Amino acid sequence: MTTSADEGQFLNMLLKLINAKNTMEIGVYTGYSLLATALALPDDGKILAMDINRENYELGLPIIEKAGLAHKIDFREGPALPVLDQMVEDGKYHGTFDFIFVDADKDNYLNYHKRLIDLVRVGGVIGYDNTLWNGSVVAPPDAPLRKYVRYYKDFVLELNKALAADPRIEICQLPVGDGITLCRRIS
Repeated sequence: MTTSADEGQFLNMLLKLINAKNTMEIGVYTGYSLLATALALPDDGKILAMDINRENYELGLPIIEKAGLAHKIDFREGPALPVLDQMVEDGKYHGTFDFIFVDADKDNYLNYHKRLIDLVRVGGVIGYDNTLWNGSVVAPPDAPLRKYVRYYKDFVLELNKALAADPRIEICQLPVGDGITLCRRIS
């Protein structure tokens, strides 16, 4: 369930390349991708980190603290959609995020996208994790799949199709980790 080492290194480099300073992460788990992000940001960089389980986040927190990076993180426990709805409604957060990473409940990825597109700046990037979903997105309909893979497969396929058709972004899907789709907002 954690971000792979190669994906963490990739995200770290990507954030440096785009000079990210204000970021968001939906789905923190134990914080490996959060650590990779925090390491890439300047000292005054910020990460709004949201997860439904503080206990998992606290497993990785000692490493984040030891690295001297905890001051960059604003952790919020609970579902992300109500927080995003408030941010969109408020208006002052529109176009303020340089980078947003989503690795959470796959059945809400499209709901997240509908909100995040307003919050990421033009030229900013949204990264959706697990967009190859254990290879299931190209598997034949009768392929033997684990129950949870089969359950979320259609949600991931729906996301991939929606991202490919969204004229506000340009996308790049990479086979890093379990697949990451990068969406650069162009309008």
